[in-house]
Amino acid sequence: MKVLVACEFSGIVRDAFYKQGHDAWSCDLLPTEIIGQHIQGSVLDVLDEGWDLMIAHPPCTHLAVSGARWFKDKLDEQEEALEFVRILMDAPIEKIALENPISIISTRIRKPDQIIQPWQFGHGETKATCLWLKNLPLLEPTDIVDGREARIHKEPPSEQRWKNRSRTFSGIASAMSIQWS
Repeated sequence: MKVLVACEFSGIVRDAFYKQGHDAWSCDLLPTEIIGQHIQGSVLDVLDEGWDLMIAHPPCTHLAVSGARWFKDKLDEQEEALEFVRILMDAPIEKIALENPISIISTRIRKPDQIIQPWQFGHGETKATCLWLKNLPLLEPTDIVDGREARIHKEPPSEQRWKNRSRTFSGIASAMSIQWS
């Protein structure tokens, strides 16, 4: 299967699919953190290249409700971000999963098909993650664990904070690669 992991610089989801034997590529404006098949550039330029599956992680900066107190100051940016989400959701790809935290996508486009947590996939943490699915089943939990801490939410300010908060947990990536193959 030819898999596109849109808006992923980490390579975590890409490599999970690659390990399952797929022709998996990440695409991001940033270079990849893990050497592998990566397209550095806009995902909009490669949406029509015959992908069978796309896992999309659009930036949540102007979408996540955790930043609601700033919404009134960034209406234009929010509209651009929502239009980007719509383009990804409507891409000419048979199977699509779009991932984002609790956000205005739910009220401005449509409610998510599923909300998952890292603790359902082997990580003792909380981070509500919404999935909007097209032609894919709901993701089944693989390893429910205790120790549910909001580590990502509590991370102190730093230059790397946004990157650390945006990486997909490896247990979730593994479940996606196995269950959606």
